[in-house]
Amino acid sequence: MKRTIWHKITFGVFAFVCGPIITSAADQAADRAAIEKAIASYTAAFNAGDAKSLAAHWAPGAVYSNPVSGRQVEGRAAIANEFDGILADLQETRLAVEVESIQFLSPDVAVERGVARLISPTGEPQESSYAAIHVKQDGKWLLDRVSEEEVIVPPSHYQQLKDLAWMIGTWKDASGNDQIVTTCQWARNNNFIIRAFKVSVADRIDLSGIQIIGWDPAAGAIRSWAFDSNGGFAEGTWSKKNDRWIVESKATLPDGKQGSSINIMTVQDNNHFSWQATGRAVDGNILPNIDEVPVARVVAAK
Repeated sequence: MKRTIWHKITFGVFAFVCGPIITSAADQAADRAAIEKAIASYTAAFNAGDAKSLAAHWAPGAVYSNPVSGRQVEGRAAIANEFDGILADLQETRLAVEVESIQFLSPDVAVERGVARLISPTGEPQESSYAAIHVKQDGKWLLDRVSEEEVIVPPSHYQQLKDLAWMIGTWKDASGNDQIVTTCQWARNNNFIIRAFKVSVADRIDLSGIQIIGWDPAAGAIRSWAFDSNGGFAEGTWSKKNDRWIVESKATLPDGKQGSSINIMTVQDNNHFSWQATGRAVDGNILPNIDEVPVARVVAAK
């Protein structure tokens, strides 16, 4: 009997404490859905060029700051007039919103954060990160304040490097007992190609290293910098002639001697190219050329 009474008391306390939390969670889920619906409606009104409908999404005493002019207006009527001018300047431009988070500061105040994109039919999309404060009035979620900050898109030299996109992947070439495996991949923002290589002799890695290929805007040319596990390093200048890539390279060997060479890669198709080296010299001493070596892409097994 005592156990039954104790269970009832415990359950009653649990229900008293957790009941409001469960109800609050349910209410918050409904409020979140209402805010998401308002965001979709706001975006549709913008893309329809309807300034009056846009203004209806704002609270009666809301303040709107124009991110272009810096002008602030207060109240729905003033906000509608402000958007009339904005939409007239942005004809055929569409708004896309990516909501990153909605955080509730209180039952009646929420902060929405995300990225807004203005997409015009002719130009590059304009991006801005934003924070929007929503307030709940008479059971409806409305905008009270919005702050925007332009998203800085880092520059990319992909246009200058895209002709080397065929290199991306893993390649293997074999000459006698030596085997060279090279893997190429894009660095972030496609500003560089990172080329890792391993030279194996009789199933033993004899040398490894990395080469970074990028666009040098000061020189107006593609350049590369290579470093190997023996302590040598080199830099090269790349040029293209028909189906051939020519790399004029200067190197510092591990013992301090200076070397130079001209490496030629001839592209045959998406999965094959050949490599050869001419004009080889170390400290002024001419070395024999390296004849063409076939190189094939390593295709992953299905």
